[in-house]
Amino acid sequence: MLRGVRVAIVAESFLPEVNGVTNSVLRVLEHLEQHGHDALVVAAGEGPRSCGHAPVERVGAVSLPMYRSFSVGLPTPKVEATLARFRPDVVHLAAPVVLGAAGAVAARRLGIPAVAVYQTDLAGFAGRYRLGVASGPIWSWLRWVHRRAALTLAPSTLAAWQLRHHGIGPVARWGRGVDHDRFHPRHRNEMLRRRLAPNGEVLVGYVGRLAAEKQVQHLAQLHDLKGSRLVVVGDGPERARLQRRLPNAAFLGFQSGIGLSQAVASLDVFVHTGGHETFCQAVQEGLAAGVPVVAPASGGPLDLVQHGQNGYLWPTSSPELLRGAVEALVEDADLRARMGTTAHESVTGRSWSTLGDELLAHHRAVAGLADPRHLPHLPARRHRRVA
Repeated sequence: MLRGVRVAIVAESFLPEVNGVTNSVLRVLEHLEQHGHDALVVAAGEGPRSCGHAPVERVGAVSLPMYRSFSVGLPTPKVEATLARFRPDVVHLAAPVVLGAAGAVAARRLGIPAVAVYQTDLAGFAGRYRLGVASGPIWSWLRWVHRRAALTLAPSTLAAWQLRHHGIGPVARWGRGVDHDRFHPRHRNEMLRRRLAPNGEVLVGYVGRLAAEKQVQHLAQLHDLKGSRLVVVGDGPERARLQRRLPNAAFLGFQSGIGLSQAVASLDVFVHTGGHETFCQAVQEGLAAGVPVVAPASGGPLDLVQHGQNGYLWPTSSPELLRGAVEALVEDADLRARMGTTAHESVTGRSWSTLGDELLAHHRAVAGLADPRHLPHLPARRHRRVA
């Protein structure tokens, strides 16, 4: 019988910040605890000092000048001291950049193997904030960080290709799970629908952060689509500007729990606008809720949306085609119903339990704790020289 694994998670983002990195770390912690493994989290800034059975060690943090709602952990000797005291079998680097880099260096100094989880397209985000000249230095830094890990996990096919192109490897694919209890067609709420669509409009919705990197300005393509009502779920620095551009849209703000479950399942068409998503959990949650998805033909959605089956993909170079794809669904109730059924079925095998088992197999592999017959296939370490 395989023994339990001790996993130290160095999280670039964690509670009280709520985002894709935080949510993934929370699901990993739940899986580790449910299966009797020991875990510890190293995170930045003030916040809870424990999560379930896992202690949370806090280090100092600073806010980014262009993005005050996001903090960056400061590299500090406390990271290495914490890992030395916990004595993990493996260090899990969640979206490593600054604090994660300190975790990678500390793990190597202590002789502990690390697994780095690539989750954020920083180079793409830099472009959205008019800092495209930083793309080269960003990839140089990420290459330096990830080469200190035994394995990098990419959330999608395109992300894996991108990492290899920039000289990062070995790379294996590890997606994300979806909570099938929280995101399910049964949460469709007719009372909410009547409130949002009093005249029977088709509800077209976006769910996610309202920030520049999500390219939410593309929602303006849909503001006057006949027979529909635009619904925006989420909050962020672009909210006020978006409300001015979309005066007839329903802005529900940040939602969680049953409110989020009902908001997603009550949509008729789920729209995503960001072209720099390494996975796009929001799209997967929309599919699980039985809603056809219209998303950019870029990044993570390429693995999730089967064009013409569970939704449509639109080319990021032609955002005006977003309107045509949504319009086709707004005008055809039978098409929405067929695609909605296919959408739900397309993600039924993507539970967090399944993905948690896959992650643990990678942890065991790099830590040398697995039966060789059950090791996951790890690509050979190959680096392409990048100028």
